[in-house]
Amino acid sequence: MTDQPQTTVGSELVAADLTSVPAIAIPAPNRLAELTTMWLSRQRSVHTRTAYRRDLWQWGDWCAATGRNPLTARAADLDAWIVEQRATGARGKPAAESTIARRLSAVASWYDYLVVNTAADPEPLIRYNPAQAAARPRIDPDDSSTVGLDRPEADRLLGEARADGLTSHALILLLLVAGLRVGSAIGARIEDLGYDRGHRVLNLTVKGGRRRRVPLPPVLSHAIDLMLAERGTPAEGSLFLTPSGLPIYELYVHRLIRRLARRAGLASATALSPHSLRHTAITEILDATGGDLRRAQDFAGHADPRTTRRYDRRRDQLDNHGAYLLAGRFGDAEPG
Repeated sequence: MTDQPQTTVGSELVAADLTSVPAIAIPAPNRLAELTTMWLSRQRSVHTRTAYRRDLWQWGDWCAATGRNPLTARAADLDAWIVEQRATGARGKPAAESTIARRLSAVASWYDYLVVNTAADPEPLIRYNPAQAAARPRIDPDDSSTVGLDRPEADRLLGEARADGLTSHALILLLLVAGLRVGSAIGARIEDLGYDRGHRVLNLTVKGGRRRRVPLPPVLSHAIDLMLAERGTPAEGSLFLTPSGLPIYELYVHRLIRRLARRAGLASATALSPHSLRHTAITEILDATGGDLRRAQDFAGHADPRTTRRYDRRRDQLDNHGAYLLAGRFGDAEPG
C-alpha cells in the first residue's frame, strides 16, 4: 500500500461532501471518495445522510486531533473516542449516551461498507471493522434524555412564534401538532399539500424514506395558507423558506426554536432542539388519551412501542402504580 498515491482524509471526504474533515494520510484517494459518496447516497433520507455525514466528520476530526489514521484504527481507538465524548463531547460538554451510540453506529456502517466493497481489491482499504468490537453504549429503551415542554411552556413558545411571523408560526405549529421529525418538515414541499376524504393533508417523506400522509387540522391548515399567501400563493417549491428565501435547514430550525424560547423566558431554552417539540407532541398525545400507547405509536410512526414508552410521563407517577391495583386483590386476605 505504500506505493499508492497519498492524500488526506480531508481532501478525500470533501469529494463526498464531507467538508473540513482534518488531514490524515491515507491511500487510494479516488476509491475512498467514491465509496464514501456512495455510502451516503444509498441512504434514502436526506436527514439520515446529513446525520451520517456529521457523525463521520466527528470521527475524522478526533482522529486528526489525536494523530490516528481511520483506516488503521483499532477497537481501542474507538473506545478512546467514546471515553472522550463522555468526558468533554464535541463542544466541551459530555455527550449523551444516545448521541455516542448513534455516532458509533454511523461510523460502523461506513467501515462495513468499505470492508465489503474492497475485500476483493488487491489492496483493500481496510480488512476489518474496528467499530464492531468497540464498547457500544447501552441505551435504556425506556428512557429519553430529550428536554420537552409542559403545556404553559409550549403555549408561550407558540405565542412567540406567532409574533415572529407567519412562517415561524406555521413551522412551530406543524412541529407541535403533527409531531414531525425535523427532517420531514425540512423536506416538505408545496406540491405535497392535498386533500383526502375531506381532510387537508401533507404527504411527507419520513424516516427510512417512506411516504406518510399527515392530516392538517383547520388551525394548522389556516396557518400554512396564510404563510403561503404572504409569498404570493406559489404552486410549487419548498414549503418553508428562510427570510432570505432559501429552503429551511436543520440548523436554522434549531436556532429558531432556541431564539423563540429565550424570548418566551423558558428556563430550558439552551437545551431545546427540534426534537423537543416532537417529544412534547407525543407526550401530549399520551396524556390526552390516558396513556393509549398504540394511538401514540401510530401518531409518532414508531416501529417499536418501547420507543413510544419513553415519552410516557405517567409511568413514574406513584398514583398509577400497579401495587395499588393488586392491593385490592390481596389486601383483604386474612393472615395465617
